[in-house]
Amino acid sequence: MSKTAAWTAPDPSGRRAILPDSSLENSKDRTVVVTGASGLLGSRVALKLIRAGYTVRCFQRRDAVAVRESLQPKGLERFEQHRGSITHPDHVSRALDGADAVVHLAAKVSVTGPWEEYVETNVTGTRILLEGARAEGIGRFVQVSSPSVSHAGSAFMGQGNQPADPDNARGNYARSKAYAERLALDYDSQDLLVGVVRPHLVWGPGDTQLVERVIERASRGGIPLLDAGAALIDSTYVDNAAEAVLRDFERLETVHGKPLVISNGEPRTVGELMTMMCEAAGVQPPQRTVPASVAKLAGSVVEKIWARRPGADEPPMTRFLAEQLSTSHWFDQRETHELLDWKPEVSIDEGMESLRRYYRPRSSENTASLRPLV
Repeated sequence: MSKTAAWTAPDPSGRRAILPDSSLENSKDRTVVVTGASGLLGSRVALKLIRAGYTVRCFQRRDAVAVRESLQPKGLERFEQHRGSITHPDHVSRALDGADAVVHLAAKVSVTGPWEEYVETNVTGTRILLEGARAEGIGRFVQVSSPSVSHAGSAFMGQGNQPADPDNARGNYARSKAYAERLALDYDSQDLLVGVVRPHLVWGPGDTQLVERVIERASRGGIPLLDAGAALIDSTYVDNAAEAVLRDFERLETVHGKPLVISNGEPRTVGELMTMMCEAAGVQPPQRTVPASVAKLAGSVVEKIWARRPGADEPPMTRFLAEQLSTSHWFDQRETHELLDWKPEVSIDEGMESLRRYYRPRSSENTASLRPLV
């Protein structure tokens, strides 16, 4: 197993793995604001930047506990935190004060909700950050986007980095992120270099967006395989995605203005990925199969019902979710690899092994496999 794969393995007591002071590179004397640093990918990006020599100012509403608790004394000297909202200009102004760069990950990512909420966070929030960065004289900005911004409902099979298409994007999340990506690229200039990365289906230990949803629904028997789970999809192990974000950030002079899709480049069927995630957590994988056409129709109906239920949990199915689970999505990564001088270090199988250790910390292998974050 690669060294990176061990980054997310917790110890038997449940404590977080540590980023040792001995692994820190020399200080670059620059401050990078990372929005959304309390999330899975945001926390890993923050740690990557700290390790690479940057001071990181985490900016989000919740405590960035996963970052703070992973650091030793020297690492903590490079950790700052500003809690607030990207939709409040005053919060943004304080967070960006004296900073040199921004990596923007904060977003509303749920599969349902009023369009206005997506606009407020994903579009207006991005605009406020960009305006704040320009006013502060910040010279580097990385927008973390999604391949869904150019997905119009048909399969992606070997495509590259296509333009964002908000008019045809599927669902409020994808459409709002498409508008946000276009907006960010409009700000790209020699004074403010703007890069865009589109990680696809990021997952790993501690993931609450993909892995936990699959496992929770599978444990209740509430997640079917659409068309027998045959759709072939790319996904991205979280540490690979974080490294790609860092590479984009450090190569903005040559990659600014160019959206780049990020994935492991190991397409698996939806059924295989779900089975591996469930087995890692000791949960029975989904067995029931439903025609995709039926699920899409049901999803459209469910969306209308849920729209009249403010504050309700996420619906069991939406049309967007049905399309994602039944449509192939895999990408040509050659341009991304060349421009970023990057290739994934952690394979899907290695990532699933880390996931298994995360969910089964008392397994006999766990103690032997523990390594520091180096």
